Amino acid sequence: MLKEFKDFIAKGNVMDMAVGIIIGAAFTAIVKSMVADLINPIIGLFMGGVDFTNKFIIMGGDGASYASLEAAREAGASAFAYGAFIMAMINFLIIAWVVFMLVRFVNKAKETAAKEEEAKEEVAAPAGPSELDLLTEIRDALTSK
Repeated sequence: MLKEFKDFIAKGNVMDMAVGIIIGAAFTAIVKSMVADLINPIIGLFMGGVDFTNKFIIMGGDGASYASLEAAREAGASAFAYGAFIMAMINFLIIAWVVFMLVRFVNKAKETAAKEEEAKEEVAAPAGPSELDLLTEIRDALTSK
C-alpha cells in the first residue's frame, strides 16, 4: 500500500496540481494587494472617497452609535455589514477580471507557440514527389514496357 501511495504521489498530475495550488496561493496574494492597494483607492477617488467597508446598520434597538464597523463588532453589537459585502463583490469582480485577462494572455501565448511549431514542422518536412507525380511515373513505367 505504501508503494501504491508513493506511485500516486510521484505521478505528474499530482505534482502539477500541487505546484498549481502553491502558485495560485502566491498569485492570490498579489491580486489581493493589487485590488486593495491600487484599484480600490482609485475607485474611492472616482466615487468621492466613499469606502463601503464601514457602511453598516446596527440590528436591535440599543440606540448606540459606532464610528466604525470594527468598533461595533468589538462592542458586541449585531451589525448588518452590507458595505463589507459590497466591497467583497467588487473585489471578486476585479479579481475575476484579472484572472480572466491572465488566462486569456496565456491561451494566446500557447496558440502563438503552437502556430510557430506547426510552421517549423511544415518547413522541415521534405518536399518529395506528390501523389500525382508518383501515379504518373507508375503509368509511364507500365506503358513503356
